[in-house]
Amino acid sequence: MKTIITFIIVFGVLVIVHEFGHFFFAKRSGILVREFAIGMGPKIVAHQAKDGTTYTLRLLPIGGYVRMAGMGEEETELSPGMPLSVELNEEGVVTKINTSKKVQLTNSIPMELVRHDLEDELTISGFVNGDESEAMTYPVLHEATIIEADGTEVRIAPRDVQFQSAKLWQRMLTNFAGPMNNFILAIVLFIILAFMRGGVSVTNTNQLGEIQPNGVAEKAGLKKEDKVVSINGEKITDWNELATVISENPEKELDFIIDRKGEEFSISVTPRAEKSGKQSVGKLDIAVPMKTGLTDKIFGGVTQAFDSSLTIFKALGSLLTGFSLNKLGGPVMMFQMSSQAASEGITTIIAFMAMLSMNLGIMNLLPIPALDGGKLVLNIFEGVRGKPLSQEKEGILTFVGFGLLMVLMVLVTWNDIQRFFF
Repeated sequence: MKTIITFIIVFGVLVIVHEFGHFFFAKRSGILVREFAIGMGPKIVAHQAKDGTTYTLRLLPIGGYVRMAGMGEEETELSPGMPLSVELNEEGVVTKINTSKKVQLTNSIPMELVRHDLEDELTISGFVNGDESEAMTYPVLHEATIIEADGTEVRIAPRDVQFQSAKLWQRMLTNFAGPMNNFILAIVLFIILAFMRGGVSVTNTNQLGEIQPNGVAEKAGLKKEDKVVSINGEKITDWNELATVISENPEKELDFIIDRKGEEFSISVTPRAEKSGKQSVGKLDIAVPMKTGLTDKIFGGVTQAFDSSLTIFKALGSLLTGFSLNKLGGPVMMFQMSSQAASEGITTIIAFMAMLSMNLGIMNLLPIPALDGGKLVLNIFEGVRGKPLSQEKEGILTFVGFGLLMVLMVLVTWNDIQRFFF
């Protein structure tokens, strides 16, 4: 249960923060956000706010999404012959269009749809009360709403508030805002981690940090701020080299050359053995030296976020030079990592979330249709060309990109299942 809750919270926060980026800058650009959903699947509750956005909570507690006007796959499907009802104001203008069998409007007019234009003309025509002798045409209010089949009420999408009606730079910023929010979240989480841990680890030094009481290092005579010059004649320049030598030599006596305040001397130390998976590793019961100043923690969190991005770029580079499904992970791997993080405590969960947030931001900027990076490529193409790609061609590219991503996701998920359960 702890793993499930951790997985839902981590994945949910990452996606909601990502989608809020799109939502915020779409609003600032005059683009109508028809729905902001928390969760996926069937609607549980919905509230239409005065800003024109319908906020919904959905059944499956993973992720969320925003529906922006003009994004074709998010529009309500209306077709000739479709039964619906309309609600009029005192001036005879349509304020609501009901397509749902779940919702009944008390003062509505039943209609069989003949034609509609909810983008430019803002009109709707149909046969009223079963009278097919003449189609009645009604003007539609610019801020009218439409009740969809599942009962969700959202605003219609006139052309002036659609995504494509915004300026190019506004659309680019709206597309980039999701990944940008993930980068910001990662930086904030890494800074929080630095404060929770009391400082930032310094790994580019051979100096020792805190010495655990009654541990191997203390019993051998090692002290905080000692510098390890060499081990068994092998020069030590940073913490990673020190940690590697220690971990590779459990229960083996090692000859340390120590520099303590400018004086060098030799100490024999035998790392204790500790189980790590199926093998034993050496431990000295020493901590990495830390910088504990306020600016050190803030700058260290930013640096750690940057380092994590470099790690992700290196992983992407290794995919290009030698592709393997084992280098990728899907929801199953995320669940496994959530389980491990949940068992290790809140700091590990935050570190896991920070790394995933950076990962999500970078992956979404890949120039693949259906991802934010693919949309930005189309924006740049439009800027160079002077006009956008036709909606039909853009739709085809998005469909192909989405299809390829789904195929890859299925393959990665199946590979994860085989790795973890068979």
